[in-house]
Amino acid sequence: MFADLTLATVLFLISASFFAGFVDSIAGGGGLIQLPALLIGLPKTDTVTVLGTNKLGSVFGTTTAAALYRRQIKPDIKVLAAMAIPAFIGSAIGASLASRIPTQSMRPIVLVLLIVVAIYTWLKPDLGKIELLRHASKRRIQIAVAAGLVIGFYDGIFGPGTGSFLMLILVASLGYAFITASAIAKVVNVSTNVGAIMIFGLNGAIIWKLGLMLGAANVAGAIIGSRLAIRGGSVLVRKVFLIVTVALIIKVGIDTFSSF
Repeated sequence: MFADLTLATVLFLISASFFAGFVDSIAGGGGLIQLPALLIGLPKTDTVTVLGTNKLGSVFGTTTAAALYRRQIKPDIKVLAAMAIPAFIGSAIGASLASRIPTQSMRPIVLVLLIVVAIYTWLKPDLGKIELLRHASKRRIQIAVAAGLVIGFYDGIFGPGTGSFLMLILVASLGYAFITASAIAKVVNVSTNVGAIMIFGLNGAIIWKLGLMLGAANVAGAIIGSRLAIRGGSVLVRKVFLIVTVALIIKVGIDTFSSF
């Protein structure tokens, strides 16, 4: 399959993966760029294989971004683990069902949720500027577990908007600043990617050579994006988060209404 691609297609996919890694490392939403690029570049490939290859390409950039954030930002390890472990389990379950459940039926729900996320963030300009943790420690962990499992399942079975949903829970519900939320979301996203890759890989639904090549480009983008986010802080992350969420609304909206 990889050998059948033209040089122009490979360069297109590498460029898309670089930009996806850059955007995703700041505020999530890399799938908005990389997944559609793969669907365009691999029109004859099964959707499940495209999803698996996308996850493989993404995990390297996400892991790089998570490591770079960890050098500068030290979120609560208990909350991070409480969200990441259930997210891994949820993603594996979702990926195992990806070829059996028609994801088209999920688009209207996702569209509405993304609109709510965008409006809520826009109407609260001070949201996530400073860290003001909510709830007792035990309650925060409970919320993290529930959110990790549900969002992880969604990421494994469908995916668009995962970063936006993670960020909203961490900022609006738990009270983290945007920059800290982004650091936590990266680790959680690594776990969802790994969970999905295990299932897709076992089912032979990954183009490994292409995925690894995209992973290298994704890493390069993630390094630049992470450093920019750390320098720009929560103000920059919030702006990019809003832009990405609106772009997701447009993309999911077009996909939803064009399927009718």
